[in-house]
Amino acid sequence: MFSTVRVLVAGVGALAILAGAAQAQAQPQAQTRARDYRPTFHPETLKGPPAGKANEVLVLGTAHLSGLPKTFDMALLAPLVDRLTAWKPTGIATEDLSGLQCDALRRYPARYAETVKSYCYDPTKAGQAVGLDAPAANAEAERLLAAWPAQPTAAQRRRLAAVFMAAGERNSALVQWLRLPEAERRAGDGLNDELAAYLDSFKVRRNESTLIAAVVAARLGHERVWSVDDHSADTPDSPDPAESKAFETAIRSAWDNPVSHARRAESQRLEAALDKPDGVLNLYRAYNSANAQLMAFRGDFGAAFVEPSPQGFGRRYLGYWETRNLRMVGNIRDVLGQHPGMRMLAIVGASHKGYYEAYLNQMHDVRLVSADAVLR
Repeated sequence: MFSTVRVLVAGVGALAILAGAAQAQAQPQAQTRARDYRPTFHPETLKGPPAGKANEVLVLGTAHLSGLPKTFDMALLAPLVDRLTAWKPTGIATEDLSGLQCDALRRYPARYAETVKSYCYDPTKAGQAVGLDAPAANAEAERLLAAWPAQPTAAQRRRLAAVFMAAGERNSALVQWLRLPEAERRAGDGLNDELAAYLDSFKVRRNESTLIAAVVAARLGHERVWSVDDHSADTPDSPDPAESKAFETAIRSAWDNPVSHARRAESQRLEAALDKPDGVLNLYRAYNSANAQLMAFRGDFGAAFVEPSPQGFGRRYLGYWETRNLRMVGNIRDVLGQHPGMRMLAIVGASHKGYYEAYLNQMHDVRLVSADAVLR
């Protein structure tokens, strides 16, 4: 290959000499044009109207409930759940990996072993109970929902819950579990005793997908939630401990800035007042404010962007973050594309909110809804 390159370079040498002077003169002007170039196509300005109801998306930036103080009473989430229910979404997206993505990641353990361990529910036992692997269970869930009756029996709900568990979609299984009368929340129809016990304990897990998304979905008569997180941009740590340490040091150094400290102090102040009147709503109002989104960038991703390591550690970190958010939003757009006219509530960690809204706003058939009015 290298010899071929040398021949090609020699062959164009004379032309290069002749063009050299003109290229040297044109180069500064071309560089200026490249720096100043802006695209002329702006999809966010071409919103329709569509034929039929527009897709609406409310992005709710959230604290991760598992990280709140252990003394926090999850019953205090009720005012938030009530407001989200009153908005009446017709679909809810959560920050969880889909069973299908987890199935794909498991096939590449050299890269994704830690990701699977950290973020993927293992559906093996549920699959054995219903006789389906994850892809087949996903297909079966879609088949069942396509012919779902207006008034399903308890047995049908238990069966669908078992299939969702085998599909790796435990939050959707929980929606079915919550829609059952308490007396019918038992083993049977594919749910064995172990799976039934799992769902009964899972419903009180300190997580926004279980205590907010699944609860709102069940209240509104939904049959499922949508897992839209994406970790396909994950990479394992460097095999060189020194490089891993240098990466960590660079990112932590970037985070050590006044905006990051102010952001942390504000979160601590809000969390300390969670048990006060409107404490939970005040936290969500703050986390969904425009200022919070800008602070997330300046204190975290923007600070990493300009950190000066020669290896570009901060730029790698930022690249991962942007890629993940783009793919998450791509998953949301996929759902909306299959269900035109959806009113979607997208619940995601607060640091994602600005990116979600910026990327979603570029879509022709997406209209954003302000969280301010809903949380008022």
